[in-house]
Amino acid sequence: MKTFYQILANSVLSNVTNMTVWFALIFFMYLETRSVTATSVVSGIYLALTATLGIWFGSLVDHNKKKNVMILSGVISLIIYSIGFVLYISMPAETWKDPTSVMLWVFVLLLLIGVIAGNIRGIAVPTLVTILIPEEGRAKANGLTGTAFGIAFLICSAISGLLVGAGGMYYVLMLGIGTMILSTLHMWFLTIPEKQIVHLESQPKVDLRGTYAVVAAIPGLMALILFSTINNFLGGTFMGLMDAYGLSLVSVEVWGLLFAVISCGFIIGGLVIAKYGLGKNPLRAMFAANIIIWIISALFTIQPSIILLSVGMLIYISVVPFIEAAEQTILQKVVPHERQGRVFGFAQSVEQSAAPLTTFLIGPIAETFFIPFMTTGYGVGLIGGWFGTGADRGIALVFTVTGIIGLILTVIAMNSKYYKLLSDRYMNGASDLLPEAELAYTPPRTAA
Repeated sequence: MKTFYQILANSVLSNVTNMTVWFALIFFMYLETRSVTATSVVSGIYLALTATLGIWFGSLVDHNKKKNVMILSGVISLIIYSIGFVLYISMPAETWKDPTSVMLWVFVLLLLIGVIAGNIRGIAVPTLVTILIPEEGRAKANGLTGTAFGIAFLICSAISGLLVGAGGMYYVLMLGIGTMILSTLHMWFLTIPEKQIVHLESQPKVDLRGTYAVVAAIPGLMALILFSTINNFLGGTFMGLMDAYGLSLVSVEVWGLLFAVISCGFIIGGLVIAKYGLGKNPLRAMFAANIIIWIISALFTIQPSIILLSVGMLIYISVVPFIEAAEQTILQKVVPHERQGRVFGFAQSVEQSAAPLTTFLIGPIAETFFIPFMTTGYGVGLIGGWFGTGADRGIALVFTVTGIIGLILTVIAMNSKYYKLLSDRYMNGASDLLPEAELAYTPPRTAA
């Protein structure tokens, strides 16, 4: 556990670094260019790269010592932030104000790669939970992982805007370089009891077919990943519209401070899991959490109230760690350890692929249908008397409809045969499925 706690502390440090660079980059792009399109393109590139590289990152984790890939993650980010810093101080200030500037987009892509390199660590950490923590304690350990993320999120929410306001990307990259050096050095001297690399030499380095065969061989696992993908598709609504809705109720200063406070929900939820676990069946806990968040989503914008929004978002964010920890706990038990990196990476790629689509689509959908519906359309007479009217109520209606759809899909999923099969697999303790999966997949032969 001492080693695990040190890994968590190291993860907080690196996550603060990478998330601060990411948040600051978005702020910097908008403040310099005043282009909403440019910032949305940056967000889309980030989400697309995250979805694309997850499988390759998972293969990297499986075929190398976990400590080594975490050091590699830090070194890549450190090198890129250093290059970005040199580029930033060597270019004239006007370079960053033109959204069509080639150097601006070179700078942006560089920093995005540095941030995304941190995802390697995100895949490696749950596989280390399998190595370091006995099965009965993994749910609580996953809760602590969620708490560590919450702490990092809270810190970066508080400092990223301040750093950009004080000196653009100068202080952001100075911080990124310094903290990444500390994180990498700490990981270098940390002893992790991983005696050998657990993988099959006959498997190719990036083994998508073999990974898919393993996922398909575990009853209900693909259904779990698809369910999470649909949740992310619906959750993209919040990424695309939440800031616009919050800013319709309060000033930008109040909204920023309020969101930093609301982000404490990640810490609260993670600590509850660390204390009490997820019960005997994490799948049941995951569905209960989904029911709560979709009910909240349908109700927290039912009236134009910042108090209702704040309380609803706090509950929502506090429940999210239960969903993440439940999925991690299930995968850690039912997936063979030699495949866990690839399966976690596969899940990340599939699940994250939905959010960019929703983020790009939801704005135009809200502007062309929901906002007119609640300003001059049929919705004014139908529900406007109690729901309210105006552009902000059109956005609120998107959240309500999303919550209702999510709740219906959750109830359907939890009563399907696929989740009963996965639940039975978890409860029966079957975890070594590699021979069965290998029957479904024959690796390509190498030339003599």
